[in-house]
Amino acid sequence: MSKRKTILADEEPAEVIAERESRPPVEAIRAAAFAQFAERGYPVVTVRDIMKACGLTQGALYNHFKSKDELLHDIIASTQGELERLCQQAVAGAGGDPRAELAAFVRVYVMRHCRLRIEALVANREIGWLDTARVADIRRSRRAIRDIVVAILKHGVERGAFDPPRVEGNHDLKAIAMALLDQCTHVSMWYGPGGDLTEQQMAKLYTDMALRMVGAAPQTA
Repeated sequence: MSKRKTILADEEPAEVIAERESRPPVEAIRAAAFAQFAERGYPVVTVRDIMKACGLTQGALYNHFKSKDELLHDIIASTQGELERLCQQAVAGAGGDPRAELAAFVRVYVMRHCRLRIEALVANREIGWLDTARVADIRRSRRAIRDIVVAILKHGVERGAFDPPRVEGNHDLKAIAMALLDQCTHVSMWYGPGGDLTEQQMAKLYTDMALRMVGAAPQTA
């Protein structure tokens, strides 16, 4: 069995299948597209494959999406937009302390990438098949998330809460933000349910690592 198929098998318990089958048609199409693209890759999957996987006719897809390209853009843009919203919400509710802001950001980011591994895999691997126009808003959202982290780091440095590594005596907060995001994003490539650590424990581990990375002691709570 391939690695892709193993990933999917890990995430198909009976309750997940039942929930998927009860979704409205557009949500069923999106879920089937994520699963098919993750398992086989965007170029190989056909519209017929997606519709067969969700038990609908090809006509049902064209009621919602004009093409496979539009469907890929929709599923990546929607999951990316929700991630941006959750990150903004988490930071806004952290009370203004930079340590709490960074912890809140990393917690929600890692939890989402542990829970929605297939979505993260497709969003990060298959985006290259989209044309420049379709990928523009997704890249805007990714820059916005990066800028959230940069703002937290700047806030922490200004308040003396963070002392991140320096390059020739200077902080490159954008590079540090990208390194932190890469670390948190790639948990989706290897984490699986039923392992040694729960999603909550994984989020706590990554939160502590992020705080240490920027020169702040990890939170005790």
